[in-house]
Amino acid sequence: MRRIAILGTGMAGFGAAHAAHAAGVRPVMYDMHDHIGGHTASYEFPGGWTFDEGPHVSFTDNTRVQDLLAANVEGKYEAFATKVNNYWKGHWIKHPAQINLHGLPPDLVTKIMMEFVEISQRTEEPTIRNYEDWLRASFGNTFSETFPMEYTVKYHTTTAANMNTEWIGPRLYRPKLEEVFRGALQPKSDDVHYIAGFRYPTHGGFVSYLHPFRKIADIQLDHRVVKIDPKERVIYFANGAKADYDGVVSSIPLPELVPMIAGAPRDVVEAAERLACSEAVIVNLGVDRADLVDAHWSYFYDRDICFARLSTPHLQSPNNVPPGCGSLQAECYYSKKYRPLNQRPEDCIEPVIADLKRCGVLRETDKILFRQAMHIPYANVIFDLESMPATKLVHGYLEDIGIGYCGRYGDWAYIWTDQSFVSGENALQKVLSKV
Repeated sequence: MRRIAILGTGMAGFGAAHAAHAAGVRPVMYDMHDHIGGHTASYEFPGGWTFDEGPHVSFTDNTRVQDLLAANVEGKYEAFATKVNNYWKGHWIKHPAQINLHGLPPDLVTKIMMEFVEISQRTEEPTIRNYEDWLRASFGNTFSETFPMEYTVKYHTTTAANMNTEWIGPRLYRPKLEEVFRGALQPKSDDVHYIAGFRYPTHGGFVSYLHPFRKIADIQLDHRVVKIDPKERVIYFANGAKADYDGVVSSIPLPELVPMIAGAPRDVVEAAERLACSEAVIVNLGVDRADLVDAHWSYFYDRDICFARLSTPHLQSPNNVPPGCGSLQAECYYSKKYRPLNQRPEDCIEPVIADLKRCGVLRETDKILFRQAMHIPYANVIFDLESMPATKLVHGYLEDIGIGYCGRYGDWAYIWTDQSFVSGENALQKVLSKV
């Protein structure tokens, strides 16, 4: 029997375990925490409050993964048409803002529309060197500077000029000119968000999708990796344990994984050090009413509002809150490279509450029944201009020494939870083909 080790028990790790099981191999999974789930963990707090480690929903169009996750919760999931909106300087704007300009200041709307007309008449495509160039070429200067460039600084902690364009995919909708005009002249527009609908487990939070996978692997919790010897094929853990392996798949973030590999070349270590990732403080609030925001998540563009995105866990499942209550999850972003977190996570709670009141989400009369802050050391990969060459060098080295990598922080890619599952499957199949 081949000895397969999987480092991490998140969506990608269990994707790898699922592929191993399909190949007739029972892997051993290791996690540094005392619970499974990785970045897709869920936490049940006293009083009936459930919060995920940041917002997670399943919107895959991969029917195989859809069916697999649905079976894991015995078909007990909530299904929704996605509702997303934006907040800017006192205005609530349906998402995406570029086709929902109705009601914004007339001078702003006029400038945006005129620039969209100019773009439509352009005969040559401009040179695209970075994300800022792409935004200006796609939406014009005024819209770009007012909305996505501001959000980039809040969410990615760096400027659009310092980011590449490899990560964009379907995330930013590029409208036809008639859509811009229609959205400026009338209050309603078509739903064009790339997430048309999603599913969410009825009970237990998002991690409920993973629990049935536990039976296909031997799971070792409280095992934090401190060293990997690829020549001897041994993994060492902080608790003194060690494990031999024939093949290994890792979802550990690359900047942490590479320095733990015995004999890693200096240029590879330095490349891993150049990889940037945001960290997040997630402020979770429980409120004594449910009519808070009529959207599953909202984007906030004003820099003087401390959070970049707000989600509503009680709208994902009524079982995430006590009866009659609502919940909010606000995301505040930092990064070691660009915006260091210089305060305790819990210090973000009161500023978030104050800004929610300023935006009208919370009322002065609301009772905050639950408040808590989570610190997420790895939130979103920052696709700055150094990321692509550094990632290529690190991945090449890992392939050379036979270490499989997967998930958002192994692939170092802007992939969603369902894509992470498939990433784990693919990584495991590559490793099995070599052992």
